[in-house]
Amino acid sequence: VLADPARAIVDLPEMRFDVSPQPAAPIAGPRGARAAGAGAGQRVGGLILSYRFGAVGPGRSRIVIDLAGPARIVHAASEPGPEGRARLVIDLAPSDSTSFAVASLEGRSLQAQAPRPGAAAPAEREASEAQRLGRGGRPLIVIDPGHGGVDVGAQAAGRPAEKEIVLEFSRALARKLEETGRFSTLLTREGDSFVSLPERVRIARNAGAQLFLSVHADSLNEATVSGATVYTVSDKASDAHAARLAERENLADKAAGFETAEDSSDISDILFDLTRRETRAYSHVFARTLVSVWKEAAGLNKNPHRAAGFRVLQAPDVPSALLELGYISHQKDAELMNTPAWRDRTAGAVARSIEAFFALREPDGAAQAGGGEAGGG
Repeated sequence: VLADPARAIVDLPEMRFDVSPQPAAPIAGPRGARAAGAGAGQRVGGLILSYRFGAVGPGRSRIVIDLAGPARIVHAASEPGPEGRARLVIDLAPSDSTSFAVASLEGRSLQAQAPRPGAAAPAEREASEAQRLGRGGRPLIVIDPGHGGVDVGAQAAGRPAEKEIVLEFSRALARKLEETGRFSTLLTREGDSFVSLPERVRIARNAGAQLFLSVHADSLNEATVSGATVYTVSDKASDAHAARLAERENLADKAAGFETAEDSSDISDILFDLTRRETRAYSHVFARTLVSVWKEAAGLNKNPHRAAGFRVLQAPDVPSALLELGYISHQKDAELMNTPAWRDRTAGAVARSIEAFFALREPDGAAQAGGGEAGGG
């Protein structure tokens, strides 16, 4: 079990789950923020608020049970079922706060001993990166399909989950970029697997990425909100919606049942600060370019460029942006995002915006890295 929020975690070998995912009750996070990836299984009641399941790494699966309060696991066992299936039975009982806190500490200790979530084997990733980076020294674009595995992302009844939509789009974008002959690409996840937020940033930095684009799709209670939005990182959010979204996305690791240590390093080196400032300036240039090109291919949100403290955009030396393709909660957006024609058209627009961005950065293109935070003038 883990606290803050209260969860029971079940780790398994790689499994094929014979359960149909359904949107679940939202998870309460810090200051009432909703955790990304409220997953499969509807609100249960009693001790169990909701649950979700999926892959968390090579050969590993996980079930995350969101608890209404302190609880203890009385019994957990698998029972044989028909046609080679198995049925997992977990008995929970109420617990007191002190006992739950002690058990949560033990849970954190177990997690600290486990392999880092979402990390490919070092030798495999090094070989893959070397292969990609060896193609004539082309700029490497790291494309980050948000969520994955046990973290399903945003959901709406009867519609594909965010993790599926963004993976298909990211694959289409990678193909478009490779077809130009000017760029190499690397996806932070190639399939339906969980990758932690810090690992996504590490993948980009270790590979020497020259641009990092995290791809997402949103969902709101307001079914009328639609259109794409581009986000960049900022210490201060440009507006309340951006702040809420960043807070929700930053809970992705907890939604998958992991405890991610906060980066407490306070680097005040002048060179580091200058690098980070320049990187953020380039990120804003790319965001503005992407917004400008996207509007020729598809709809934009009424406030298309925003900023907030997204953890996945924190690389100090890699220009980074987060693209929300649209809203799963909006009927037309949801329908369009699942059509090959829309995906091909918008992926092409993003590819063109990346080409335009790198043209600006070339020596004779007078890289224009000026400007302030989104929404700040």
